[in-house]
Formats: sequence, C-alpha cells, structure tokens
Amino acid sequence: MEAAQPADRVPADPTPPDGQPPVAPSRAAAVPEGEPALVEPAGAAGAPPPDGVAETGERPAPPPAIDTRKSERSPKDMAISLLVLLIPIALLIAFYRGFLGGEQPTTVDPAPAIESARAANAFPVSEPAELDDGWRTVSANFQTVEGGSSLRLGYLTPEGRGAQLVQSSVPPERLLPTELTAEGQPQGQTDLGGRTWQRYTARGNEQALVLLEPNRTVIVVGDARDNELRHLATAIR
Repeated sequence: MEAAQPADRVPADPTPPDGQPPVAPSRAAAVPEGEPALVEPAGAAGAPPPDGVAETGERPAPPPAIDTRKSERSPKDMAISLLVLLIPIALLIAFYRGFLGGEQPTTVDPAPAIESARAANAFPVSEPAELDDGWRTVSANFQTVEGGSSLRLGYLTPEGRGAQLVQSSVPPERLLPTELTAEGQPQGQTDLGGRTWQRYTARGNEQALVLLEPNRTVIVVGDARDNELRHLATAIR
C-alpha cells in the first residue's frame, strides 16, 4: 500500500480527462512553496531592448566627458590682447597728429564775411588790427536776423583759448541776453583805446566786454584771459 501524497503535489501525469485539451504545467506551480520565483534578467531573450538601443543591437556611445577645469582667460592673457589692440590705435593717432595735422585748428579767411557786412550797410563794420600770428581766425559769419544783422568773427588766442567778436545792429536789450545768456550781469566799466566798455559775466567761465554805440553794439566774449580779451577789444578799428 502506497503512502498518501500531499494535496498540493502536481500529478506526474498531466493527461486531461477525456474530451479536454492538454494543459501545460504551470511554471508558478512548479516553484516550491516558500521559494521566490525567478526573474528573467533585462537582457534575456524575448525581453524588449532598452531605450536608445538601435535595432541592430548596438548601444549608443556614452556622452563626452565635460572638462570641469576653469576656462576663463588669465589676466595676463587679457592684458596682452588689449595691448595688441592698443598699439595700432596709438600708431594711427600719432600718424594723424604728426603727418595729417590732426588737432590743428582750421583757419578761415574772414574777408568774405566782412565784405558782406559792409555791403549790407546795416552798421559800421570794424575789423581787428595789430593781431600777431598767434591769433587765428577759426570762424566768420554774417547773417541777417530778426531785428537787424550780425557779424561774428571767432578767434583762437595765442594761449589756445576762444574769443568771439560780435558786431550787430540788433537792439542791445535783445542782443545781450542772446549772446551772454541769463548769466550775463554787468560788472562795471573799463576804458580801452579811448572808448568806454562795459564788463559783463557770461555763460560758464566766460566773460565779456560790451561797447554800446548809437548804430551798433560790439561784444568781445569768450573763455580767454582778461588780458587777451582786452587786447582784442583794443585792436578793433
């Protein structure tokens, strides 16, 4: 007499009853109780390929390594690069100043503007005399404006400062605020060349000498020194 078999034991003969299809033995049933079922590895046959794997079975190349070393240029390299840029600029500036006359004031001939003012016969026209070679005429303009006409002659003094001679038939109450701005204030009188001039302040660091005559007003104004402005006023004939 055979010993009794356990109730959960799979029969050795899986032949189904008559009229039923054959049944394959369950894999899970073959696992002994108390033992974990085996898990197929990721690369096992029949498993889908991981993301990124080509159909040929080749895996993608790993990403290039990132160089974590400091990539900024050193102060020495930056200074050398700046020096390389500055040398051509310095050579160009030297050529401009030395050979092309850079920074030299452009002088003009005041004769056409003076002749135009005399032809208009709007006021007596004077021009400076006895100015040495250090005085350079850099602008000359005659124009008719509302209320009269004005002749302007601009000079560069021997000390490299600016001075302007204005002769105008515009009434002084309109001319002075325009030429000297609201900062123009009378500072007293001074005698120059036998005529009495009025001293005025002007815009910024400028000062002015004003000569009031019946038919014209003469203004000498600029940032030139007082002795240069006086010299220009005295030279007017």
